[in-house]
Amino acid sequence: MWELWKSPSGISQHFDRQLSAVEKAQNKVSVTPKLVPQMGTFIGVYLPCMQNILGVILFLRLTWIVGTAGILGSFAIVSMCCICTLLTAISMSAIATNGVVPAGGSYYMISRSLGPEFGGAVGLCFYLGTTFAGSMYILGTIEILLTYIVPTAIVFNEDDGGAMPNNMRVYGTCCLLLMALVVFVGVKYVNKLALVFLACVVLSIMATYAGVIKTLIEPPEFNVCLLGNRSLRNDKFDTCAKLLKNDTGTTELWRAFCNSSHRNATCDEYFELNNLTEMQAIPGLLSGVIKNNLWGDYGPAGMFIEKESHPSVEVQDPPAEPQNTHSNKPYVINDIATYFTLLVGIYFPSVTGIMAGSNRSGDLRDAQRSIPIGTIMAILTTSFIYISCVVLFGACIEGVVLRDKFGFSVKKNPVIGILAWPSPWVIVIGSFFSCCGAGLQSLTGAPRLLQAIARDGIIPFLQVFGHGKTNGEPTWALLLTVGICEIGILFASLDAVAPILSMFFLMCYLFVNLACAVQTLLRTPNWRPRFKFYHWTLSFLGMSLCLSLMFVSSWYYALVAIVIASCIYKYIEYKGAVKEWGDGIRGLSLNAARYALIRLEEVPLHTKNWRPQLLVMCKLDADLAVKHPRLMSFSTQLKAGKGLTIVCSVLEGTYMTRRNDVKTGEQNLKAAMAAEKMKAFSHVVVSSNLRDGFSLLIQSAGLGGMKHNAVLMAWPAGWKQARDSSARRNFIETVRETTEAQQALLVAKNIDHFPGNQDRLKEGTIDVWWIVHDGGLLMLLPFLLSQHKVWRKCKMRIFTVAQMDDNSIQMKKDLQMFLYHLRLDAEVEVVEMHDSDISAFTYEKTLVMEQRSQMLKQMQLSRTEREREIQSITDVSRGSIKRKKPSAADTPYLNIPSIPEDEVSAAQLIHDRNTASHSAMNDKAAAPDRVHMTWTKDKLVHERNRQREMGVKDMFNMKPEWENLNQSNVRRMHTAVKLNGVVVEKSQNSQLVLLNMPGPPKNKKGDENYMEFLEVLMDGLDRVLLVRGGGREVITIYS
Repeated sequence: MWELWKSPSGISQHFDRQLSAVEKAQNKVSVTPKLVPQMGTFIGVYLPCMQNILGVILFLRLTWIVGTAGILGSFAIVSMCCICTLLTAISMSAIATNGVVPAGGSYYMISRSLGPEFGGAVGLCFYLGTTFAGSMYILGTIEILLTYIVPTAIVFNEDDGGAMPNNMRVYGTCCLLLMALVVFVGVKYVNKLALVFLACVVLSIMATYAGVIKTLIEPPEFNVCLLGNRSLRNDKFDTCAKLLKNDTGTTELWRAFCNSSHRNATCDEYFELNNLTEMQAIPGLLSGVIKNNLWGDYGPAGMFIEKESHPSVEVQDPPAEPQNTHSNKPYVINDIATYFTLLVGIYFPSVTGIMAGSNRSGDLRDAQRSIPIGTIMAILTTSFIYISCVVLFGACIEGVVLRDKFGFSVKKNPVIGILAWPSPWVIVIGSFFSCCGAGLQSLTGAPRLLQAIARDGIIPFLQVFGHGKTNGEPTWALLLTVGICEIGILFASLDAVAPILSMFFLMCYLFVNLACAVQTLLRTPNWRPRFKFYHWTLSFLGMSLCLSLMFVSSWYYALVAIVIASCIYKYIEYKGAVKEWGDGIRGLSLNAARYALIRLEEVPLHTKNWRPQLLVMCKLDADLAVKHPRLMSFSTQLKAGKGLTIVCSVLEGTYMTRRNDVKTGEQNLKAAMAAEKMKAFSHVVVSSNLRDGFSLLIQSAGLGGMKHNAVLMAWPAGWKQARDSSARRNFIETVRETTEAQQALLVAKNIDHFPGNQDRLKEGTIDVWWIVHDGGLLMLLPFLLSQHKVWRKCKMRIFTVAQMDDNSIQMKKDLQMFLYHLRLDAEVEVVEMHDSDISAFTYEKTLVMEQRSQMLKQMQLSRTEREREIQSITDVSRGSIKRKKPSAADTPYLNIPSIPEDEVSAAQLIHDRNTASHSAMNDKAAAPDRVHMTWTKDKLVHERNRQREMGVKDMFNMKPEWENLNQSNVRRMHTAVKLNGVVVEKSQNSQLVLLNMPGPPKNKKGDENYMEFLEVLMDGLDRVLLVRGGGREVITIYS
């Protein structure tokens, strides 16, 4: 790397290599070479966004929204939705300008910013939103066709307010298949016709503004007929009167409300009591109608559309009945129940489409400049169009006409069409082609988005949709898109489909804002967007607004969308998307972890929050495979999926030589953890010896407040057979260090016999032998085990040991009350131990123990000490030869020779024996190479006399060999034997036995004896867990 920076040519070559690598990667992604010229901001971003934003809702529903919600309510709806998309565009611009954005648009931005889980979930939501948008546009196309262009083309003769569900389903399906065929055969023609469709939209909007200006000069000659204050459908009659002129006969209206055409016919009561009046449908800007349209007029389905200020004579007619009793009368009624939140959901699709520019990022000349400018300008332009239309519609058109969704009261013309100049057909034709174009664009974009998600490989079951034709067209994805689109068409109502796609788009926009906010707050070094006019508060506000709009428009659709996204997220997480895109969620997790660790260290842990945080000492065999995998199973069962677990191992050697072994060992540990479905951290260290490695882990494992408080290890079963004492020393030193570090120690005997995570113990007991109070750890561990499904059916029994002079009954009552306050369910039994005579078995065990100890000490003699033993034997032999007495070596204290050499030899013998005995008592202290000691004659004589007295005493007091044993060892062995007998008697058939683990001796001379005591204590038991508390309370009676 240093060579690279030494010369400018090196830098340029390095940069060229990076560019060529990027170009190669892009060439692999693109299937066909791009022949389209690089586009600028206006053609590449502004116009596509305009075309996608302006559409079916503007022409078919905006006038109805204004009439129902009023000018003020509609202004609030439009403002909320436009502000939401503007804030989202700002966040999107920041993400899009933070590096090169390849083709893929919003999905690419979200997945690379928030990770594969969020990317896949939101990508599929965006795909579903785009697909349902295609359904909405097709339904809009069929609505225009059957309502305004060819009303006679209906297949099913229905009269339910104009929706005609079955006709919509039949024609919608045919239109969908036709559009899918066009997309499959010639998608390039769809892109070429995009500008034609946009021209239709712009022409329609210009015609609307022209019509508004014309109302200042001459309002259109469209009238609406009212019976009383109720609006009537004038598509079925021409004369708004009961009788013809000069009373020459009755009109169509008379025949609609009466049972015959004669003057003396029986007519509807409301028809008889109220007069017919005609009024202008579009009074114009200067008429002052804006005052009447300021406030909303919501109502249930089937409600008459009425002009409140108009006089009428009311009759007793329940409002719930009109649709049934007056279905054959030409009233204009609400086809659905209207309320503010419904209108929000129906309107929001009209502001979607802001991603159109970012979706074409691969075709832009300068995407980092064009996307922010083009998108924000398109949003500002369309927001102005929508807000101005809201005000102008309310200021020009009569309220009863605005609330007429399908324009039945104005000769079955679209309401916006009668305002347009020169003819309503401008709006009809323009909106028809606009909806067709938008539907084709949705059927073109959605399959490509699904193909991009499938090719990323983050959702395995979608991989089949990543394939397509030889030219890269997504054939299988198109088929799935058509199938989902058909589901939307079966709803047969634009008003029912609009809230669905609103949910999916809002969720997509929410995560775009979240991505920008997360990246900004984390301040990751790679977050350097060229677009500077953003702030995390704006992103957070946009995210909150998106979430609010989701639940405002339809809370149950919002929940469904969230559940779908959550299921996709968990599926990707479960399948394990092995993608590392440098996403912000990982950075957020790191920051959250850092903050939590700092907080944990500030406040000491309370007893109520104590749980075992395990450091699992795991051994690796010669092949670096895990020696006792059941240790991992038991640790999982012990913490019931909660708390910290660190699985560690130690390798002997140096890190430089065993670096590859460390990686292999960690991989094997992770594989074993995965097999046991264990969530833990793995760590393998290299040390010069195992003892130092274990000590290092006990001291330094964990981080901050997330440190282990308990050590779990297996009992060293082969310590007796081992040639050296390293296993014994390592174990005892680990016990001492955990005690010194105030950490609990759990030692499992026969760990390979413990149940695995897949086993289920159908019955049995967990027996706790509570000898010493250790802070309640013995009580807590069985409870934690019983939370796991392996041990769930095992009962807990607690045994405590009493002496003969203890009140056993009172002890049992006290212990039961203690357990009651601890909220633990367990059987209590007090076991009395008698101070019987020390049995021969105890002496035998003690003798075997001490003999083994002496043998081990002799095996551990240093080289110098062995030389001294040989020298002493040589000296004794030499003295024997000189004295001609072969028994001198055995009984040196019976003769006191006067030969100086003999004196020296005897002194040397006594000194060497004492030195050997002394060095054997302390196996850590190595004797020096040569010890010089001056012996006087008096001292030598005194030593011989002392040995003679001892020898004579032993000769005259012949007792069994075990009488010479250390009486403290005998007492300890007696306790261990007696306690083991009681434990075996009571708990031999239990599933697990928990025992207090006595501490090691302070004097290291008794280490071998300590291991023997523990071995005797556990003799005859299968599964044993020795528990040594960490010196603090871990369980409390308080809440």
